[in-house]
Amino acid sequence: MLHIVHHVDYLAPAPTRGTFRFDKYMAVMVSLRESGYPITEHAPEPMSSDWLEAVHDREYVAQVLAAQVPAEKERRIGFPVTPHIARRVAHTCGGTWLAARLAMRHGYAANSAAGSHHARADTGAGYCVFNDLAVAAHRLIADGDAARVLVVDCDVHQGDGTALLTQDRADIFTLSLHAERNFPDEKARSSLDVPLADGTGDDAYLAALANALVPVLDSFAPDLVLYQAGVDPHRDDRLGRLALTDEGLEARDRFVLREARRRGLPVASALGGGYGKDPREVADRHARSMLACARENARHPPLLRPALGVPA
Repeated sequence: MLHIVHHVDYLAPAPTRGTFRFDKYMAVMVSLRESGYPITEHAPEPMSSDWLEAVHDREYVAQVLAAQVPAEKERRIGFPVTPHIARRVAHTCGGTWLAARLAMRHGYAANSAAGSHHARADTGAGYCVFNDLAVAAHRLIADGDAARVLVVDCDVHQGDGTALLTQDRADIFTLSLHAERNFPDEKARSSLDVPLADGTGDDAYLAALANALVPVLDSFAPDLVLYQAGVDPHRDDRLGRLALTDEGLEARDRFVLREARRRGLPVASALGGGYGKDPREVADRHARSMLACARENARHPPLLRPALGVPA
């Protein structure tokens, strides 16, 4: 069973400015529903302003929720923050947190949006408004659901916002595997960065992932993994500079799940990046990623000690 978090507000109207497309989010769900794989859908509540303000500046949170984001910040984000977008990003943050809670019971769960790793304390950037990964990690620890959270970011772009928002925390570890010469031009410092050369293919990518992830899992010993499962390392991605095949992406996802689950760790994934002219083609990559994770999770026994109050 794939436990997938989705909300109707994830699909937003086409923005009046910018090039970002929201239509892939519904296409992901269509692809999953047509796959024949058993899925259970869960609708998240919006993340409250208190939890958003625990990571983001209060003024910026107020600007977003009121859909009154200054023009210079909207330019950094890449699209205008409308009332619908404000509702959307509150729900996507709630979605990543809910996926983590579901993963504690089922081993793996996915958010069908989010992975907004460029958002910083006082502004969004790179199509990201709020940083759901940092918000979810903070809340999980504050609520006592985890003592240490590992963020594994396999988007083609560095998770600079997540790194900056968690840089002073010993209980959150950020691992970013990304194209060295891609956005953002000025990189932040993750707990561990693995920059990759343009054109890196399946074998070299998987070797770099193994060399980084296995020691981190063993030395940091997290209680939960938040997985930014962007599909933009694909060789056909419009904004990527790497060269992974469909098979390489699947091997990546299965490896992350296998190494975490064999240690008894729950994994919650967020959608992350993926860009192309055909939203269904990109959506199919995202769906295959989640299904690969679900199938690998099915190879491992259920968690023995689910957290109290975790949704079924």
